[in-house]
Amino acid sequence: MTPTRPSGTTVPPDQRLALDVRQAIEAAVWAPSVHNTQPWTFALHGSRVSLRADPDRRLAAADPDGREMLISCGAALFTLRIALRGLGYAPKIRLLPDPDRPHLLADVLPGEPSADREEPDHLVAHVRHRHTHRGGFRPTPVRAALLSTLRWDAEAEGARLIQAVEPHTKGALAALTQVAEHVQRLDPACAAEAARWAPAPGNTRQEGVHHEAYPRQEPHTEPYFPGRDFARGFGWGVPPEAACPEEEGARQPVTGVVLMIVTAGDAPADWLRAGQALQRVLLRAAGDGLAAAFHTQALEVPELRAFIRSRFCHGLHPQILMRLGEPVGPELVTVRRSVTAVIVDEP
Repeated sequence: MTPTRPSGTTVPPDQRLALDVRQAIEAAVWAPSVHNTQPWTFALHGSRVSLRADPDRRLAAADPDGREMLISCGAALFTLRIALRGLGYAPKIRLLPDPDRPHLLADVLPGEPSADREEPDHLVAHVRHRHTHRGGFRPTPVRAALLSTLRWDAEAEGARLIQAVEPHTKGALAALTQVAEHVQRLDPACAAEAARWAPAPGNTRQEGVHHEAYPRQEPHTEPYFPGRDFARGFGWGVPPEAACPEEEGARQPVTGVVLMIVTAGDAPADWLRAGQALQRVLLRAAGDGLAAAFHTQALEVPELRAFIRSRFCHGLHPQILMRLGEPVGPELVTVRRSVTAVIVDEP
């Protein structure tokens, strides 16, 4: 929903600004992140918000360079920007403002009041409705006009959106995802990370991928992009009858549209741009009733990422691999930390 200010009381301008900034941060925490690690903090200094990466939430085995951590933070940054615009501001952003503080990713000032709210209102309305899908999609085709708009959205944030159209390209990307998933399941360090961020049933942490967030059995689409092994052989997950009710699963789910977000460079600023492009694309797609399933396993294996770059990305750097479509089944559970848990004191 679009952020709204408290009604019925007169709030002094400085207090109103503080309330608006807090509301924007409340929206930002709903951004997607790898393994739902939510690897961000927000420091306040007056009306300035400083976005920082939280290195304790980095996936040391799967993401040693922090690339996916910064993509996640970029998605939070875009959400913060669009929420501020929806509240009537024209925010000013400074990326990577201090080279001596690598975890300081952006300084955000609300900026001057702005009447340009139609576009931000449309996107911010879907911040909490957007969710990660794990499974197949209905055979309903994604509109060509929407795909064109999504490509424009990605380019507006300094990235590009590539669609895998040719069947052999989709098959190759699916096969590479399967290879990477097998490699990671054999890696004790990756298994330990999954155990940390995919807690057993009954855990009440407001982070990670809980067992209500993924199906017990994934439908086998063609081509097949495997999901993460969050259950680790314990049989956790939403049972098939709940994840895909009979009336919804009467037709075989399909793979959906296979997309990659790519960038010209491969530095921290590019990762932040990729994250902002990702969230812009996801919110736009959510407005059309679509959801994304992420399959970045192959991009976490350096050799496979290099292969995908050279063969399928025209030499650009692949940052995200995902499927997009109309999800089958109900929206599964996701959790987020409270805003008080992510706001820290300015050092």
